[in-house]
Amino acid sequence: MEQRAEFQKSTPAEAESSPVSMPNRGRRSFRLSSTMESVGKVEAAADELATDAGLDEDQRFHIVMAVREAAINAVLHGNEYDPARQIEVSLENTGADLVFVIADQGHGFDPDRLPDPLAAENLLRGTGRGIFLIRSLMDEVHFRQLHPGTELTLIKHLAPTGGKT
Repeated sequence: MEQRAEFQKSTPAEAESSPVSMPNRGRRSFRLSSTMESVGKVEAAADELATDAGLDEDQRFHIVMAVREAAINAVLHGNEYDPARQIEVSLENTGADLVFVIADQGHGFDPDRLPDPLAAENLLRGTGRGIFLIRSLMDEVHFRQLHPGTELTLIKHLAPTGGKT
């Protein structure tokens, strides 16, 4: 069973030992090694941000799933599990949106050249659905080539009070 990391707000004395920076106007940023353990930390931080934003269980599940897929892609496809490469992550509640940015140090890729996971020849493949899921679960998804690396920004709009997302 995978353990979930819990991020707590740290005091300045604790900040040096914690991978997460102190929240700054609703923003957290951190760098992590290219491991599946790091993916779990990113997932936990996304869940905490979504919970703090007051989202319900289904909304949190969608966000966490999308952020997890993005982190897995950064570790596995971008950084190729290379321990010398890191992923950079920032999570922010702007009040209007939840914004998740995940960047790797890989060779980069063109998201428009990904095969369609719904095409008949791809339906039985065991991989190739991550970006499709991310786009399906989030309101906005943006790619930026960093040379080296790719930065993926995922945005979930927060509904005004009394509305739905």
